[in-house]
Amino acid sequence: MLYFVIFLTVIVIAIILFVTTHPTFGVSPSKLDIEKYNLYTNFSNGKFSNQSPTNMQMNFSTIVSLLKDSITAKNDRKPKNPIPISFDWNTIRSDKDSLTWFGHSTFLLNLDNKKILIDPMFGPSPSPVSFIGSKRYSEDLLYVINELPQMDAVFITHDHYDHLDYPSILKLKDKVGHFFVPMGVTGHLRRWGVHPEKITELNWWEERKWEGLTIAAVPSQHFSGRGMFNRDSTLWVGWVIIGKKYRLYTSGDGGYGPHFKEIGEKYGPFDLTLMEGGQYDKRWASIHMMPEESVQAHLDVKGKNMMLIHWGAFTLAYHSWTDPIERAMQMAKERGVNLLTPKIGETVFLKETMPTSIPWWK
Repeated sequence: MLYFVIFLTVIVIAIILFVTTHPTFGVSPSKLDIEKYNLYTNFSNGKFSNQSPTNMQMNFSTIVSLLKDSITAKNDRKPKNPIPISFDWNTIRSDKDSLTWFGHSTFLLNLDNKKILIDPMFGPSPSPVSFIGSKRYSEDLLYVINELPQMDAVFITHDHYDHLDYPSILKLKDKVGHFFVPMGVTGHLRRWGVHPEKITELNWWEERKWEGLTIAAVPSQHFSGRGMFNRDSTLWVGWVIIGKKYRLYTSGDGGYGPHFKEIGEKYGPFDLTLMEGGQYDKRWASIHMMPEESVQAHLDVKGKNMMLIHWGAFTLAYHSWTDPIERAMQMAKERGVNLLTPKIGETVFLKETMPTSIPWWK
């Protein structure tokens, strides 16, 4: 019995040391950061908060139901075969206004001769260590970073592992001109070797003029944290990017709320919206939208064309892997919304008339 207790103690200490020392977990804001954040209305008691209350209580019955679902989950939570991916690198490297999807919430935006990456997650698994957690439906995409041209900017919506990927940032940091991040995320990037002068940190509703574009961080309804003890210590946002001809909005992760109409009133209409609508569950409905809510949010922000994101790469919830896009397509048809469904790796040109939906996953 004594040996077992000693063994268990060593394991616990090793885990705590790993979580508190390994760079993949990032850092918590400093005392100086917290003093600055205390001036903001969305920060109190050392944490950022949502505009609307969100219920994230994990009681005993919820934990039991999650364990049950993990055992009895359907086989269609991921594709039967790996998803093939190909890229048109000549188009990606060109100066044409376009958008290329890499699965989940990762995009390369070409806008006004600027190349912008959004939530660059190219790693094999959205977890602190690659051998634990969900695996990418396709091959590892870290090699893509070697093929990418120099990036003018990277935009991060929040610090969760499926949006802010440590291996990806390590490979990207020297070929990116600037990083736009929510409050608190600067600390993670600095620890990973990104120079502070290359980082702009924004709170909700803050704007910047950058290289001819208008950039704005806008509210989302979510949460943050990479370690055991830093829940909500950094902010979560959506991004508005306005160019000479096109206005784009990406929601970041989050539940449905009144902030979408506020964003639409201030910055809409948008030529294209990238709306989160995957990895949902009734048990966490306040921080991840159902696909039908994603379509409504698109209408709230006054979007013209919509693309559903946060699906197509990883299994992070208990619905089938195609359920998000199937439900979104049905609601889009009912509401008269033009829903784009490019293949992973496909480049879509930004123009007045965008391509219609093609169910490639079938």
